[in-house]
Amino acid sequence: MTQVDTAGTAQGDMATAGTAQSGMDTSGSGRSDAGPGGAGPRHTGARTGPWKRGRVLAAAALLLGLFLLLHASIPNRIGNLGSLVETFLPWFGLFIPVLLAGALLRRAVPALVALLLPAAVWLNLFGGLLTDKSHPGGDLTVVSHNVGADNPDAAGTARALAASGADVLALEELDPAVRRTYEKELATTYPHHTVLGTVGVWSGLPLSDTRPVDVEMDAGPLGDAKPDDVRLEYNRGLRTTVATDHGPLAVYVTHLGSVRVNPRAGLSSGQRDAGAQSLGRAVAAERNERVVLLGDLNGTLDDRAYAGITSRMRSVQEAAGDGFGFSWPAAFPVVRIDQILVRGVEPESSWLLPATGSDHLPVAARISW
Repeated sequence: MTQVDTAGTAQGDMATAGTAQSGMDTSGSGRSDAGPGGAGPRHTGARTGPWKRGRVLAAAALLLGLFLLLHASIPNRIGNLGSLVETFLPWFGLFIPVLLAGALLRRAVPALVALLLPAAVWLNLFGGLLTDKSHPGGDLTVVSHNVGADNPDAAGTARALAASGADVLALEELDPAVRRTYEKELATTYPHHTVLGTVGVWSGLPLSDTRPVDVEMDAGPLGDAKPDDVRLEYNRGLRTTVATDHGPLAVYVTHLGSVRVNPRAGLSSGQRDAGAQSLGRAVAAERNERVVLLGDLNGTLDDRAYAGITSRMRSVQEAAGDGFGFSWPAAFPVVRIDQILVRGVEPESSWLLPATGSDHLPVAARISW
């Protein structure tokens, strides 16, 4: 039979009660002054002030600002990282409102102050694109469109471009199989045209002095071994002269090499970069004072690969456009890789045309003398 030591239990209960009473606030306030282990008063600590909160957010804002400010210093040695960043550079501005929301939620004054740096840098780089800089009038309308080799509606695309009101129309990625379709649909509106390989110009004004422009698509021993007629079949650059009422206008049309983004190799753009350099040399050697360059450059003009071109020519979108003018992909444009650049003439306006059957949007501009 189990026995219970009632005397010992009673003594333990009394000791427990005594211990509990010793930790009570005998003043009747209902609070205990005992700290941990009953060794003195306990303090909750003061709240962190607004100048001490959000240090991580502030550091992130400063890093973003330096990233935008020094983007040209990002090296291309590893996977063309610098060019890849510059291709999507405007989109890094989306981090600013995200950090701003975090700073406001935390009421972190240092983070709010630090955000002034990326905001100022981004506005300096792209703020000018947020306003409409177009002007009425102009002497000549030019349109450029990568019509797409896989375009399921070449005839409809040609008719839409003919109705655009362009005086000079540049087409890229012309599939030889549907070239006749474009020639037929555009013949009435444009009595003059020239095609070299997969690029062409249709014009309401006379054309002359047309010749191919080497954009390094067949560089190297294998390219050199190809016969000229074979190389011309896939030519992706040309130069022609348009006879205007104000004098001759040199027009360059090009479709530079494609780029690929690989998680391991980064941005693969060697062929495109070589073509951009070759095109830059051709523009530099051009003797005509008035020059227009139209085409799919497969990159944004923030990319350092185009320095040889942008140092000599102006982007019509930057000078006279409204917004960023993103042209690719047509379903949800995120970058402007279809460009119109000028030298010796004034850009008056720049805009996008409605989508066609291509995966690119047509780009248009109005220029004057």
